[in-house]
Amino acid sequence: MDRLSVVPDRTATETALDFDAVVIGAGVSGLSAAVRLSNAGCQVHVHEAMQQAGGRCRSYFDAATNLTIDNGNHLLLSGNRHALAYARSIGTEAGLVGPKVAQFPFVDIMTGQRWQLDLGDGKLPLWVFDEARRVPDTRLLDYFALAPLVWAGTGKLVGDTIPVSLPGQYLNYTVREPLGVVVGITPPNYPLTMPLYKAAPALATGNTIIIKPSEDTPLVALRLGELFLEAGLPEGVFNVVTGLGETAGAALAEHHDVDKITFTGSTEVGRALVRASAGNLKKVSLELGGKSPNIVFADADLEAALKGVFMGIFFCQGEICSAGSRLFIEDSIYEEFVARLADMARAVKLGHGLDPETKMGPLVSRAQQERVLNYVRIGKEESARPLAGGNAPNGDLEGGYFVEPTVFAEVNNSMRIAREEIFGPVVCSIPFQDLPDAIAMGNDSEFGLAAGVWTRDIRKAHQAAAGLEAGTVWVNCYNAFDNASPWGGFKLSGWGREKGSYGLDLFTQIKSVIVNYS
Repeated sequence: MDRLSVVPDRTATETALDFDAVVIGAGVSGLSAAVRLSNAGCQVHVHEAMQQAGGRCRSYFDAATNLTIDNGNHLLLSGNRHALAYARSIGTEAGLVGPKVAQFPFVDIMTGQRWQLDLGDGKLPLWVFDEARRVPDTRLLDYFALAPLVWAGTGKLVGDTIPVSLPGQYLNYTVREPLGVVVGITPPNYPLTMPLYKAAPALATGNTIIIKPSEDTPLVALRLGELFLEAGLPEGVFNVVTGLGETAGAALAEHHDVDKITFTGSTEVGRALVRASAGNLKKVSLELGGKSPNIVFADADLEAALKGVFMGIFFCQGEICSAGSRLFIEDSIYEEFVARLADMARAVKLGHGLDPETKMGPLVSRAQQERVLNYVRIGKEESARPLAGGNAPNGDLEGGYFVEPTVFAEVNNSMRIAREEIFGPVVCSIPFQDLPDAIAMGNDSEFGLAAGVWTRDIRKAHQAAAGLEAGTVWVNCYNAFDNASPWGGFKLSGWGREKGSYGLDLFTQIKSVIVNYS
């Protein structure tokens, strides 16, 4: 038990650790050991120690049933300082840049994974990967580690040589260097994708990273920590610190040993992180909220547009920052289009995500379910007309965090449901007259993450793409993502771009070297 004898500091921020399914080590919690606690006596020992030190327990629930899935074995522990200190010390020792990251068989280890939690009366699988490289999330690691245009096959970050006008003979070249310790704070909707979005470019550019996952969905990030260790990544390079955003997240954002914050989540929290980063002026990149316009012209392929609009809002239960939640439809096809979309919404089968018949699962939490249903009530009070959904289902699904896919008609762009991010399966259908009208209403938002355009007219498509204030514009498609394509928003939708070569810029700093060899 020597390697488990960590003395919590009551003054440090409390962070949650799952002692049923986590490797306790520098690569996961920031402590000094890599030991799986599977013995009940060990669990009791650590549980009591944490309680004596002022720790608290936190349970996690199956969102489809509201049943506890981990029996409350999440303990709040003062681990932030340990993770930061270890990440800081290991960074220069690891020397991992570009192709050196690829030597660790992370994706191969993920293949065939059958990770599950013991519920007492059955097993709950959290992921199943038959062939991990078919999963786009895992290919992020390959992309950033091996991108030839970035690394030029050297295993080093690419710089530039710059001609200068100084008298004599001078050589000016630039060097890209890692920032140091990166903290990635991730939302609950993509518990696998988001940590990899943060970790892949950070590691590929020579940084160490601490992932602070959402307190609603921390278990997958903890399992990722195990897998990185199993793949051979040195302890302290990839770390996970779990806990509440207002405690663990805030402490990491304020800490002077953190060199960079990368965050995906709400605009409100993004603002708070910017304020918290001011102490040491750490770098900050933000991928924030959206209220994305999805614009359907009368000359579009309406069958393709219906499918694209449907998936654009109801994919992932609408819990996606790029959701096409403002649907603009040209006047001449408005009634027909919204009626057909409502028919599609009513046909969606809700259910547990592990049921192969399910087409839409639950929202992430009871609080989020209540938030979405409150916006539905607001929409009705604003005289928007619900054509489909708008309720929590009864019967077998009553205990879960479900909301029926909801289609509102007779919405105008000034209503709250058309201006505020709902983050759920609710679409606001708004008619428009022509291209200038669609662009004007599409841009009439404080957000600017993404937009969709559906038309057969290539001239109109390019004019719309040029006029829309959004970080990504999809034409005759929606939510089309690729690891090589930059992702980020305008206005209150964030700072910086993730993915692609632009994503590497977020995790490096430029040093200019000028040599006089006259």
